[in-house]
Parts: sequence; structure tokens; C-alpha cells
Amino acid sequence: MPAAFQWARLKADVKCPLRKGAWYRILKLTASDATLDVKGKPLAMPRGQLQLSPEPALRWSVVPSPKNSPRFPLAWGARYAVCPNCRDRSKIEGEPASMRCHRCNGFFEIAWNEPTRATG
Repeated sequence: MPAAFQWARLKADVKCPLRKGAWYRILKLTASDATLDVKGKPLAMPRGQLQLSPEPALRWSVVPSPKNSPRFPLAWGARYAVCPNCRDRSKIEGEPASMRCHRCNGFFEIAWNEPTRATG
């Protein structure tokens, strides 16, 4: 029997409190919705907008940079990475196989081959 889904992240580009590319623990899962732990508070999301996984992420997610966002650093270019441990965002220099998070000091591989980048 497959493992139960315990983690989720956005697979669609929708306006919501979830950080693109970041994984969140699933608190409750129904046929139509998933309730996620977002900063210690439950948040219900339509299940169809989420990618589900039985295991937590162990690699950086690569995400397209937002367009026309006043708070996003333009110098980061067309993409950035999301830490699998603390969900912090980081600029990607070149195409490294792995990198260290400046916030939590974790060192993780980068998931270049994941087709799960949130796009519109």
C-alpha cells in the first residue's frame, strides 16, 4: 500500500499565502481539499491546486521569478530557489548541483529536473 500523502505544494500559479516551491505539512486531506500547516495555522486549499507527496522535500525547488512584483529583487533574474528546510528564497548563481541556505545553513541538492515548477 502506498504511503499516505503528508506534504503538499502549489502546482498552479494562484494568489494565496503559500510560497511557490515550498512544501507544507498536510494536516487533513479530503477528496476535494487539503488543510495545510502554514506558519503554525491551518489553511484549506483546493486539492487540485496542489502537488502531493508522502515524503518531505530534500532538495531546493526551482521557481520562476514573479513578474511585476515590487518586493522581488530584479537582480535575481528569471528564477530562484526555495529551501526545502526553512522555505527561504535564494538567488541561483549559474546552475550548481547544490547550495547552502543563508538562513538555516542547510546544504541541499537543487531539483533541476523537477517538472513541478509553479507556472500559470
